[in-house]
Amino acid sequence: MTTRGYLAVDSGGSGLRVAVGVAGREPAAQRGTPEPVRTGARGIDPAHLMAQLLPIARALAAETGVSELGTAVVGAAGFATLGDALRAELPGALARELGVRKVALAADAVTAYVGALGPRPGAVLAAGTGLIAVGTDLRGWRRADGWGHLLGDCGSGAWIGRAGLEAALRAYDGRDGGSAPLLASAEERFGAMSGLPGLVYPRADRPAVLASFAPRVAACAAHDPVAAGILRTAARHMAESAAAVCPAEGEPEVALTGGLFKLGDALLVPLREEVASRLPHARQVPAEGDPLHGSVRIATDLATDRLILPSETTMLYVAPRTAAGVTAKGD
Repeated sequence: MTTRGYLAVDSGGSGLRVAVGVAGREPAAQRGTPEPVRTGARGIDPAHLMAQLLPIARALAAETGVSELGTAVVGAAGFATLGDALRAELPGALARELGVRKVALAADAVTAYVGALGPRPGAVLAAGTGLIAVGTDLRGWRRADGWGHLLGDCGSGAWIGRAGLEAALRAYDGRDGGSAPLLASAEERFGAMSGLPGLVYPRADRPAVLASFAPRVAACAAHDPVAAGILRTAARHMAESAAAVCPAEGEPEVALTGGLFKLGDALLVPLREEVASRLPHARQVPAEGDPLHGSVRIATDLATDRLILPSETTMLYVAPRTAAGVTAKGD
Protein backbone atom coordinates (compact mmCIF):
# COMPACT_ATOMS: atom_id res chain seq x y z
CA MET A 1 0.00 0.00 0.00
CA THR A 2 1.32 3.44 -0.97
CA THR A 3 1.38 6.07 1.77
CA ARG A 4 1.76 9.45 0.15
CA GLY A 5 3.19 12.20 2.33
CA TYR A 6 4.75 15.63 2.24
CA LEU A 7 8.16 17.09 2.94
CA ALA A 8 8.38 20.46 4.74
CA VAL A 9 11.67 22.35 5.12
CA ASP A 10 12.80 25.45 7.01
CA SER A 11 16.24 26.63 5.85
CA GLY A 12 17.70 29.49 7.86
CA GLY A 13 20.81 30.91 9.45
CA SER A 14 20.81 28.26 12.16
CA GLY A 15 20.62 25.35 9.74
CA LEU A 16 17.99 23.10 8.20
CA ARG A 17 14.85 21.77 9.88
CA VAL A 18 12.79 19.10 8.15
CA ALA A 19 9.39 17.50 8.78
CA VAL A 20 7.75 14.57 7.01
CA GLY A 21 4.09 13.74 7.47
CA VAL A 22 0.78 12.88 5.88
CA ALA A 23 -1.87 15.51 5.12
CA GLY A 24 -4.61 15.45 7.74
CA ARG A 25 -2.29 14.15 10.45
CA GLU A 26 0.26 15.80 12.74
CA PRO A 27 3.84 15.71 11.42
CA ALA A 28 5.14 12.32 12.49
CA ALA A 29 8.83 13.19 12.62
CA GLN A 30 11.16 16.17 12.54
CA ARG A 31 14.91 16.46 12.30
CA GLY A 32 17.52 19.03 11.43
CA THR A 33 21.14 19.91 10.88
CA PRO A 34 22.99 22.94 12.29
CA GLU A 35 24.85 23.70 9.05
CA PRO A 36 23.28 26.59 7.08
CA VAL A 37 22.83 26.20 3.34
CA ARG A 38 25.58 27.99 1.45
CA THR A 39 25.09 31.03 -0.75
CA GLY A 40 27.33 32.05 -3.62
CA ALA A 41 27.42 33.97 -6.87
CA ARG A 42 24.20 32.23 -7.99
CA GLY A 43 22.44 32.84 -4.70
CA ILE A 44 21.26 30.00 -2.45
CA ASP A 45 23.09 26.82 -3.53
CA PRO A 46 20.56 24.14 -4.63
CA ALA A 47 23.19 21.37 -4.66
CA HIS A 48 24.24 22.07 -1.08
CA LEU A 49 20.62 22.22 0.04
CA MET A 50 19.91 18.86 -1.59
CA ALA A 51 23.04 17.30 -0.11
CA GLN A 52 21.86 18.34 3.36
CA LEU A 53 18.22 17.48 2.78
CA LEU A 54 18.25 14.09 1.06
CA PRO A 55 19.59 11.88 3.89
CA ILE A 56 17.26 13.53 6.41
CA ALA A 57 14.21 13.30 4.14
CA ARG A 58 14.85 9.64 3.32
CA ALA A 59 15.41 8.72 6.96
CA LEU A 60 12.24 10.51 8.10
CA ALA A 61 10.19 8.91 5.31
CA ALA A 62 11.40 5.47 6.39
CA GLU A 63 10.66 6.21 10.06
CA THR A 64 7.12 7.41 9.35
CA GLY A 65 6.23 4.76 6.80
CA VAL A 66 5.78 7.31 4.01
CA SER A 67 6.53 5.50 0.77
CA GLU A 68 6.03 8.47 -1.55
CA LEU A 69 6.76 12.14 -0.95
CA GLY A 70 4.32 13.69 -3.38
CA THR A 71 4.60 17.29 -2.15
CA ALA A 72 7.51 19.40 -0.93
CA VAL A 73 7.67 22.92 0.47
CA VAL A 74 10.97 24.64 1.14
CA GLY A 75 11.07 27.90 3.08
CA ALA A 76 14.47 29.57 2.77
CA ALA A 77 16.10 32.63 4.26
CA GLY A 78 17.14 34.97 1.46
CA PHE A 79 14.82 33.41 -1.11
CA ALA A 80 13.26 36.75 -2.10
CA THR A 81 16.57 38.09 -3.40
CA LEU A 82 18.80 35.00 -3.72
CA GLY A 83 16.35 32.37 -4.96
CA ASP A 84 16.91 32.25 -8.75
CA ALA A 85 18.94 29.04 -8.70
CA LEU A 86 16.48 27.36 -6.33
CA ARG A 87 13.56 28.20 -8.61
CA ALA A 88 15.45 26.92 -11.64
CA GLU A 89 16.83 23.68 -10.20
CA LEU A 90 15.19 22.55 -6.98
CA PRO A 91 11.80 21.33 -8.33
CA GLY A 92 13.54 19.07 -10.84
CA ALA A 93 16.06 17.80 -8.28
CA LEU A 94 13.28 16.95 -5.81
CA ALA A 95 11.40 15.11 -8.54
CA ARG A 96 14.45 13.08 -9.59
CA GLU A 97 15.70 12.18 -6.13
CA LEU A 98 12.47 11.85 -4.12
CA GLY A 99 9.69 11.53 -6.71
CA VAL A 100 8.11 14.83 -5.61
CA ARG A 101 5.38 16.05 -7.97
CA LYS A 102 4.27 19.31 -6.34
CA VAL A 103 6.82 21.86 -5.14
CA ALA A 104 6.48 25.26 -3.50
CA LEU A 105 9.44 27.47 -2.61
CA ALA A 106 8.94 30.32 -0.16
CA ALA A 107 10.73 33.17 1.53
CA ASP A 108 11.26 32.43 5.20
CA ALA A 109 9.16 35.51 5.96
CA VAL A 110 6.22 33.80 4.22
CA THR A 111 6.63 30.55 6.16
CA ALA A 112 6.93 32.63 9.35
CA TYR A 113 3.67 34.37 8.40
CA VAL A 114 1.83 31.13 7.67
CA GLY A 115 3.19 29.49 10.80
CA ALA A 116 1.97 32.40 12.90
CA LEU A 117 -1.41 33.17 11.30
CA GLY A 118 -2.21 30.54 8.69
CA PRO A 119 -3.97 31.53 5.45
CA ARG A 120 -5.71 34.60 6.89
CA PRO A 121 -5.36 38.32 6.09
CA GLY A 122 -3.05 40.20 8.38
CA ALA A 123 0.52 41.10 9.22
CA VAL A 124 3.36 39.32 10.99
CA LEU A 125 6.42 40.87 12.55
CA ALA A 126 9.32 38.41 12.48
CA ALA A 127 12.07 39.69 14.75
CA GLY A 128 15.33 38.22 15.95
CA THR A 129 18.79 39.45 15.08
CA GLY A 130 17.08 41.06 12.05
CA LEU A 131 13.52 42.16 11.43
CA ILE A 132 10.98 41.98 8.64
CA ALA A 133 7.23 42.59 8.43
CA VAL A 134 5.06 40.63 6.00
CA GLY A 135 1.39 41.09 5.24
CA THR A 136 -1.24 39.81 2.85
CA ASP A 137 -4.85 40.41 1.92
CA LEU A 138 -4.78 36.96 0.21
CA ARG A 139 -4.44 38.71 -3.17
CA GLY A 140 -0.78 39.66 -2.89
CA TRP A 141 2.13 39.92 -0.48
CA ARG A 142 3.65 43.05 1.05
CA ARG A 143 6.92 43.27 2.95
CA ALA A 144 8.64 46.05 4.87
CA ASP A 145 12.20 46.36 6.14
CA GLY A 146 14.38 43.26 6.27
CA TRP A 147 17.19 45.35 4.74
CA GLY A 148 19.95 44.16 7.06
CA HIS A 149 21.65 45.76 10.02
CA LEU A 150 23.45 48.48 8.04
CA LEU A 151 20.47 49.76 6.05
CA GLY A 152 17.46 48.76 8.13
CA ASP A 153 16.15 45.99 10.40
CA CYS A 154 14.89 48.86 12.55
CA GLY A 155 13.85 47.68 15.99
CA SER A 156 15.60 44.31 15.61
CA GLY A 157 17.94 42.66 18.09
CA ALA A 158 20.95 44.07 16.25
CA TRP A 159 19.34 47.54 16.21
CA ILE A 160 18.55 47.45 19.94
CA GLY A 161 22.02 46.13 20.80
CA ARG A 162 23.75 48.78 18.67
CA ALA A 163 21.65 51.56 20.22
CA GLY A 164 22.47 50.25 23.69
CA LEU A 165 26.18 50.18 22.95
CA GLU A 166 26.02 53.68 21.52
CA ALA A 167 24.46 54.88 24.79
CA ALA A 168 27.23 53.08 26.68
CA LEU A 169 29.92 54.78 24.60
CA ARG A 170 28.24 58.15 25.10
CA ALA A 171 28.48 57.63 28.86
CA TYR A 172 32.10 56.51 28.49
CA ASP A 173 32.89 59.73 26.58
CA GLY A 174 30.83 61.98 28.84
CA ARG A 175 28.45 62.98 26.03
CA ASP A 176 24.74 63.69 26.37
CA GLY A 177 22.43 60.72 25.95
CA GLY A 178 24.70 58.29 27.72
CA SER A 179 23.69 55.59 30.17
CA ALA A 180 25.83 54.59 33.12
CA PRO A 181 23.92 51.30 33.64
CA LEU A 182 24.39 50.36 29.98
CA LEU A 183 28.08 51.29 30.20
CA ALA A 184 28.55 49.03 33.20
CA SER A 185 26.70 46.22 31.46
CA ALA A 186 28.71 46.67 28.25
CA GLU A 187 32.01 46.56 30.15
CA GLU A 188 30.87 43.41 31.90
CA ARG A 189 29.94 41.82 28.54
CA PHE A 190 32.75 43.08 26.28
CA GLY A 191 35.52 44.44 28.51
CA ALA A 192 37.09 47.88 28.19
CA MET A 193 35.14 50.17 25.87
CA SER A 194 38.33 51.25 24.10
CA GLY A 195 38.52 47.74 22.65
CA LEU A 196 34.88 47.51 21.56
CA PRO A 197 35.37 48.58 17.90
CA GLY A 198 37.97 45.87 17.44
CA LEU A 199 35.55 43.30 18.82
CA VAL A 200 32.69 44.35 16.52
CA TYR A 201 33.89 45.77 13.21
CA PRO A 202 36.05 42.87 11.92
CA ARG A 203 33.45 40.21 12.74
CA ALA A 204 31.53 38.56 9.91
CA ASP A 205 28.77 37.88 12.43
CA ARG A 206 28.60 41.42 13.81
CA PRO A 207 24.76 41.58 13.62
CA ALA A 208 24.68 38.66 16.05
CA VAL A 209 27.34 40.30 18.24
CA LEU A 210 25.28 43.48 18.40
CA ALA A 211 22.08 41.52 19.07
CA SER A 212 23.75 39.72 21.97
CA PHE A 213 23.57 43.01 23.89
CA ALA A 214 19.81 43.44 23.39
CA PRO A 215 18.84 41.33 26.46
CA ARG A 216 21.05 43.56 28.60
CA VAL A 217 19.28 46.65 27.27
CA ALA A 218 15.97 45.05 28.27
CA ALA A 219 17.35 44.16 31.70
CA CYS A 220 18.37 47.80 32.28
CA ALA A 221 15.07 49.23 31.05
CA ALA A 222 13.27 48.79 34.38
CA HIS A 223 15.56 51.30 36.11
CA ASP A 224 17.27 53.21 33.29
CA PRO A 225 15.27 55.73 31.23
CA VAL A 226 17.80 55.61 28.37
CA ALA A 227 17.41 51.85 27.96
CA ALA A 228 13.62 52.14 28.26
CA GLY A 229 13.65 54.83 25.58
CA ILE A 230 15.62 52.57 23.23
CA LEU A 231 12.97 49.88 23.56
CA ARG A 232 10.14 52.37 23.04
CA THR A 233 11.82 53.57 19.85
CA ALA A 234 12.33 49.97 18.72
CA ALA A 235 8.61 49.35 19.32
CA ARG A 236 7.72 52.40 17.22
CA HIS A 237 9.90 51.17 14.34
CA MET A 238 8.29 47.72 14.51
CA ALA A 239 4.78 49.13 14.53
CA GLU A 240 5.63 51.31 11.52
CA SER A 241 6.68 48.21 9.59
CA ALA A 242 3.57 46.29 10.61
CA ALA A 243 1.36 49.21 9.56
CA ALA A 244 3.09 49.38 6.18
CA VAL A 245 2.10 45.81 5.28
CA CYS A 246 -1.17 45.23 7.12
CA PRO A 247 -4.35 45.24 5.00
CA ALA A 248 -6.22 48.52 5.45
CA GLU A 249 -9.66 46.91 5.17
CA GLY A 250 -11.55 44.28 7.08
CA GLU A 251 -10.43 42.87 10.42
CA PRO A 252 -6.88 41.65 9.83
CA GLU A 253 -4.84 39.92 12.51
CA VAL A 254 -1.36 40.90 13.68
CA ALA A 255 1.07 38.43 15.25
CA LEU A 256 4.65 38.50 16.52
CA THR A 257 7.14 35.73 15.93
CA GLY A 258 10.84 35.32 16.59
CA GLY A 259 13.30 35.14 19.44
CA LEU A 260 13.47 38.90 20.07
CA PHE A 261 10.11 38.89 21.80
CA LYS A 262 11.62 36.80 24.59
CA LEU A 263 12.89 40.15 25.88
CA GLY A 264 9.49 40.36 27.56
CA ASP A 265 7.31 43.21 28.73
CA ALA A 266 10.00 45.87 28.45
CA LEU A 267 9.56 45.55 24.68
CA LEU A 268 6.13 43.96 24.37
CA VAL A 269 4.16 46.54 26.36
CA PRO A 270 5.23 49.56 24.26
CA LEU A 271 4.97 47.49 21.08
CA ARG A 272 1.36 46.48 21.75
CA GLU A 273 0.52 50.11 22.48
CA GLU A 274 2.14 51.29 19.24
CA VAL A 275 0.41 48.61 17.15
CA ALA A 276 -2.97 49.41 18.70
CA SER A 277 -2.45 53.10 17.94
CA ARG A 278 -1.39 52.59 14.31
CA LEU A 279 -3.70 49.68 13.48
CA PRO A 280 -6.90 50.16 15.47
CA HIS A 281 -8.85 47.98 13.04
CA ALA A 282 -6.52 45.00 13.52
CA ARG A 283 -6.67 42.31 16.18
CA GLN A 284 -3.47 41.33 17.95
CA VAL A 285 -3.22 37.56 18.34
CA PRO A 286 -0.52 35.15 19.56
CA ALA A 287 1.52 33.34 16.93
CA GLU A 288 0.28 29.79 16.43
CA GLY A 289 3.59 28.32 15.27
CA ASP A 290 7.02 28.92 13.79
CA PRO A 291 8.38 28.87 10.19
CA LEU A 292 8.58 25.07 10.05
CA HIS A 293 4.90 24.93 11.03
CA GLY A 294 4.32 27.37 8.17
CA SER A 295 6.06 25.06 5.70
CA VAL A 296 3.94 22.17 6.97
CA ARG A 297 0.72 24.17 6.55
CA ILE A 298 1.61 25.15 3.00
CA ALA A 299 2.58 21.56 2.19
CA THR A 300 -0.66 20.07 3.47
CA ASP A 301 -2.76 22.65 1.61
CA LEU A 302 -0.77 22.16 -1.58
CA ALA A 303 -1.07 18.37 -1.30
CA THR A 304 -4.86 18.60 -1.02
CA ASP A 305 -5.29 21.39 -3.63
CA ARG A 306 -6.52 23.85 -0.99
CA LEU A 307 -3.75 26.42 -1.19
CA ILE A 308 -5.33 29.90 -1.26
CA LEU A 309 -2.25 31.99 -0.52
CA PRO A 310 -1.10 34.25 -3.36
CA SER A 311 1.69 32.85 -5.52
CA GLU A 312 4.46 35.33 -6.32
CA THR A 313 7.85 34.47 -7.78
CA THR A 314 9.98 35.94 -5.00
CA MET A 315 7.67 35.25 -2.06
CA LEU A 316 5.75 32.00 -2.61
CA TYR A 317 6.62 30.24 -5.85
CA VAL A 318 4.54 27.20 -6.74
CA ALA A 319 6.40 25.37 -9.49
CA PRO A 320 4.14 24.99 -12.54
CA ARG A 321 5.61 21.60 -13.43
CA THR A 322 8.00 19.08 -11.98
CA ALA A 323 10.50 17.16 -14.06
CA ALA A 324 7.91 14.40 -14.31
CA GLY A 325 5.61 16.79 -16.16
CA VAL A 326 2.87 16.89 -13.55
CA THR A 327 1.07 20.22 -13.50
CA ALA A 328 0.98 21.93 -10.11
CA LYS A 329 -1.14 24.86 -9.04
CA GLY A 330 0.85 28.06 -9.52
CA ASP A 331 1.28 31.31 -11.32
